[in-house]
Amino acid sequence: MNKFLTLLALVFLLSKASLAQSIVSFKSLGHEDYAIYGMSGAYSFYVKISPLTEIEGSKLVLYFEPSQALLKEHSFINVILNDRPAYSARLSKDSIGKVTINLTKEDLSPDRFLKIQIKTLITITDDICRDLDNPAMWLKVKGYSYLSLLTNSKAGVNNINISNCFDSKRAIVYPSDPTLHDLKAVAWAYARLKKAQNKPILIFEAGQVPDSIKNYIMVGNMAALPDDKKSLVKVTPQTGEGIFYLDKSMVTETDTVTQMINEKGKIVPHKSVSTETVPAEILFVSGGDDDGYEKAITALSNVNILNSTFGDYLLINVAQNTYFKTFDENRSKLTLKQVGGSSDFLSGIGSLKNAYSFKNSDFSFTPKEIEIRFIGSYSGLNPGDRGYFNIYLNGLLISSEKLDASGKLNTSVTINRYQHHKYNTLESEFRFFPTNGECKNSFINFFGEVDVDKSYLESKNPFISNDLSFYQYPEAFNSGTTKIVISKKVAKYTAGAVGEIVFELNNNINANNFPEFAYSDQMPVGDLKKYNIIALLDKDDPLMKEFPDAPIKFNRNFRLYNTEDNKIVYSLSDTVSTGLAQIFYGRSNNATLVLTATGSHQSDAFLAASKSITEQLSTLSSNVCVTDVNSNKYLFNINKSSDNLEYVETKSPITRFWESYNLYILLGILILILLSFLYVRSKVQRSQDLYND
Repeated sequence: MNKFLTLLALVFLLSKASLAQSIVSFKSLGHEDYAIYGMSGAYSFYVKISPLTEIEGSKLVLYFEPSQALLKEHSFINVILNDRPAYSARLSKDSIGKVTINLTKEDLSPDRFLKIQIKTLITITDDICRDLDNPAMWLKVKGYSYLSLLTNSKAGVNNINISNCFDSKRAIVYPSDPTLHDLKAVAWAYARLKKAQNKPILIFEAGQVPDSIKNYIMVGNMAALPDDKKSLVKVTPQTGEGIFYLDKSMVTETDTVTQMINEKGKIVPHKSVSTETVPAEILFVSGGDDDGYEKAITALSNVNILNSTFGDYLLINVAQNTYFKTFDENRSKLTLKQVGGSSDFLSGIGSLKNAYSFKNSDFSFTPKEIEIRFIGSYSGLNPGDRGYFNIYLNGLLISSEKLDASGKLNTSVTINRYQHHKYNTLESEFRFFPTNGECKNSFINFFGEVDVDKSYLESKNPFISNDLSFYQYPEAFNSGTTKIVISKKVAKYTAGAVGEIVFELNNNINANNFPEFAYSDQMPVGDLKKYNIIALLDKDDPLMKEFPDAPIKFNRNFRLYNTEDNKIVYSLSDTVSTGLAQIFYGRSNNATLVLTATGSHQSDAFLAASKSITEQLSTLSSNVCVTDVNSNKYLFNINKSSDNLEYVETKSPITRFWESYNLYILLGILILILLSFLYVRSKVQRSQDLYND
């Protein structure tokens, strides 16, 4: 009997040892404190659950802070997982509430997404008509809410394959002396990872990967892979074959875990040391030779191939991008469904909102004007009811229309280029106020729904300007073929920037921009007119001289001034790590983007420049960007008549000496004048004294 109990205990301990716990806070997923407003509000988001996670036994822990004005015994919180109710309760009297829910397999969607919805029904006066639009009606979901996930270290790696391994990758490793194939592979791996997650992507040269990085993508021809890594690839590609190979293992990792514990009504952080067995995965993108390697890179850029590869390796004999541009793919008209909208049935009283997001790059070209049309239905209004349909763009009301008894919604508004940004948030709102005395019944009588299949955004005509600006990036590169040109001297520093650029070129609803790659010294000058050009160059690269229309000659010593106070904002220096970018039309009206970097941290400088030009810029005309590795950024609009650009070497040595030291010279002259005055005065005073004596 004792032996049997001992055996059971051993089995129990082994099973517990194979399950490791990890804490994933909402904040780490990009969700800060979120306030749900109104009597009946909702907050929802999706979390991708790793195949390593054992969902049975994992937990969702929610912390929330209700408004102090609420009648908590008459207010409710509801949690819905995978569109199924999971928890409902009245609010407690605690200032910070806590909900713990054990997760099950039914809470996951087939593609392993956990959909979390938090819905509230709250009150202040216990009279829904008096509570209408009261600003004190809110409940805040805290960012330190978390998921406690169990990782099955025994069977976890068996569930990992090429199709689902990208969610866990955090870095890309490339050869220390990269070829164009390597940079192209890094670019598409970077774009693929950035599509799959919102965490920073690290890039390392081979041999410089920190021990803390366990999951990464390694690119390189088989002949270029380090021997210790090459031995992990158990399948050898033949000449002309490309390969994806996923190496999987389990390793022990020690980490510090911080949990928020409720102690006497206060949330206090508790730190503990956690030792767990974690997966170590390396996805190799390689080939038997350069031709095979190129096939693997082509397959890497094709999301259909990646998503359908359910094994640990894939040999690639033939690869092509099956995308081709048609009239429909000109993308001048987009439905709200295409930009991620869903048809939500809204009911109640007061404000009923839906939100949608779209980018300028979702269109084939930068739109000058956009028609926004909403089509839907709602319950017809009774005599005396007041109802409106409002449209908000980036938080501003741009249209309001009265509702009527018809119940049919068909309204539109056209916005100009000054109203929409590179990235936009569009909101639709049914706003309903019933006849006096009929408030309570109206909560169940009024409803509204936007038809996202019929509602659309349509670009009326393209935004055309004499000078290209960052506002038009990356859409300016949508038409025609783009060629990425790189200086050999700085090639090893451009991997991250090239990845960011390829991601942006395809960061739209119909990604189909597959740029070609070339070294600057192998680029025929005539091709600069045939292609859209994105050049990442050393500032002394001879190719710099082939861009006569560039706003600034990066290979010359220059200064940039603030036009308001004429103070120097930037001066070219080799000692400071700075990224510089400029965008302009080439000689054949082709889009051209040139990036360069200075200083000892050129990788960071190139990456900073490539990221800065994709941000939500506040001006429509900036064509030069200067940024440093600390993300400080300056934007300029430079043209041939600009007076805020100066080339230092065009001045004589005497002029440059005077501009550098004029204040000191003037100060010295003033001091000499003062000393001379004092000397003469003392002589005069002495003469007067002698005369008086």
